[in-house]
Amino acid sequence: MNTMKPFIYLIFLFFYSCTNDAEKYEYIIKNDTFRNSIDTGHFIKLSNGYTYYELSNMDDDEIIVLIHGFSVPSYIWDETYFESIKRGYGVIRLDLYGRGYSDNPDIIYNDELYANQVVELIEKLGVTQKINLVGLSNGGRVISKIAFDYPELIKRLVYVSPAGFHNKKFLPDTSQVTDKDIKQFINKNYSTISKGQLLDFKDPSKFIGWDTKYDKLLKYKGFARALISTTRNNYSLDHINQHIGLSSLPQYAIWGDSDNVLPLDNVKNKLSSIMPQLKLFVIKNSGHLPNKEQFDDFNNVFFNKILSDMVLLK
Repeated sequence: MNTMKPFIYLIFLFFYSCTNDAEKYEYIIKNDTFRNSIDTGHFIKLSNGYTYYELSNMDDDEIIVLIHGFSVPSYIWDETYFESIKRGYGVIRLDLYGRGYSDNPDIIYNDELYANQVVELIEKLGVTQKINLVGLSNGGRVISKIAFDYPELIKRLVYVSPAGFHNKKFLPDTSQVTDKDIKQFINKNYSTISKGQLLDFKDPSKFIGWDTKYDKLLKYKGFARALISTTRNNYSLDHINQHIGLSSLPQYAIWGDSDNVLPLDNVKNKLSSIMPQLKLFVIKNSGHLPNKEQFDDFNNVFFNKILSDMVLLK
């Protein structure tokens, strides 16, 4: 028996796996074939590409629009989305460009891009009611931009562990994302980025499989470009949030008491200064995602306190 053959084969497998390690990332292109393979939700072509969305109960007077955060797409809203349907509210959730099932165009990813995507979707769906706009984490930036540009569309603004208040830089970095940037980002981050999502929770042990679900996102070509560009184009929104704070739009915030991603204590004084009318609700025993980690308490605040609040702009 030739004992060298198995040894040679193992060596071949080792080198093959090393040279093809990068090929397990970003190999799926979001084309018609891809979209036809998705058996949930809907796709609609907007100005910058196809957008994936889900909706229900659109004849209701109260329409909730759920905007996800920096990288995890609309499935991050599962509990709130299905609870909204159960309670009979109209509800829409979508994947922003560069995330989930929506297109990953080669453009600058910033608040304006996302805000226009949301507004264009709302208009194309024929929504005539004012909307309850809910933004989680980086989605908080998006709803601020919409409120600044299109205040007439909004009934309530609800921030959930929002970004835009912690940033120290005051101008975006609009430099082009190069192939070298993308390769370096993938090599540096993709092997650990999924596990890192568990740090959003105070108690990650309750969310087994959350990281492996994220693994699927790494297969979509253009994901790294979107993350890099978004990071470069995020900067302080104090000027926009101060403008909103002086407006008559009803403003609310829901925050986990143990959020280590965007800690409330770091910006609490700023919040009360630039948005003095904002009503703040703190969820106990929760990290960055109170809508998931303490969904009963979150739902009680969101549905029973915020959506029932009658102090609204007429």
